[in-house]
Amino acid sequence: MIKKVLMGVGALVVLPALFFGRDASSYFHTAKNNMRDAVKQEIPAEFEVERVRDMVENLVPDIRQCMHVIAEQQVDMEHLQSDIVRREDTIADQEKILLSMTKDLDGGHQEIQYASRTYTSDEVKRDLAVRFDKFKVAKEALQRDRKILKAREKALVANQQKLDNMLSAKQDLEVQIAQLDARLKSIQAAETVSELNFDDSQLAQAKSAIRELNKSLDVKERMLEVEGRFTNLIPTEDVRTVPEDLTSQIQEYLNDSSDDQPEELPIETPLALRAIGE
Repeated sequence: MIKKVLMGVGALVVLPALFFGRDASSYFHTAKNNMRDAVKQEIPAEFEVERVRDMVENLVPDIRQCMHVIAEQQVDMEHLQSDIVRREDTIADQEKILLSMTKDLDGGHQEIQYASRTYTSDEVKRDLAVRFDKFKVAKEALQRDRKILKAREKALVANQQKLDNMLSAKQDLEVQIAQLDARLKSIQAAETVSELNFDDSQLAQAKSAIRELNKSLDVKERMLEVEGRFTNLIPTEDVRTVPEDLTSQIQEYLNDSSDDQPEELPIETPLALRAIGE
């Protein structure tokens, strides 16, 4: 089976090449474009509108993802900003301590007391050196975090602008789709009205059948009205009475009629009948 399929595919590839030669690829390309255009023309406009509407709805996951990123950035920035404020207070306190210890060492005292405890000047110097190194590292880290915070602020602003653009674009597309839908319905309504002008349309045939049916029912109702004038009516005319001298009138009428008739001529009897009579 697979061998037959492969042979069929090979024939589809080889035969056009034999007929068209080097122009076979251009024929294939033109046929493909024509087929694609024909298929697109057969797709209903309603389907295309729904397809575009689905494409717009598919933007929602990207919008939600952008909103999620913005929310994460806002939370991270709030935490970083709080940490920066706390560290700024710590560095400010350490700066005050460094200045105080430096002042104590500059006083030339051999022993210096801190928190009810006495330290030699050398111990204070070593502690001051360590504090100063940590202070510089902390301050450099704070400066880096401030730069990170500014960079995140810029990224947040950019993402917010991106989100606003996506929402605005989605709304614009929704408006355009609504306009397309309204325009399509208007065209369909116009097509429906134009189809009414054709007698062979289904709608015209249905209307004609309704008209004929109404006409037939009108005729039946009219016939019932006409028949109702002669049947099932209350008799209002007087009943004709028979005259008592009816027989006399008939005899008189017949006698009068016999007087008006012409005199009959004598009919000659044939010889044969005479012989029989005799």
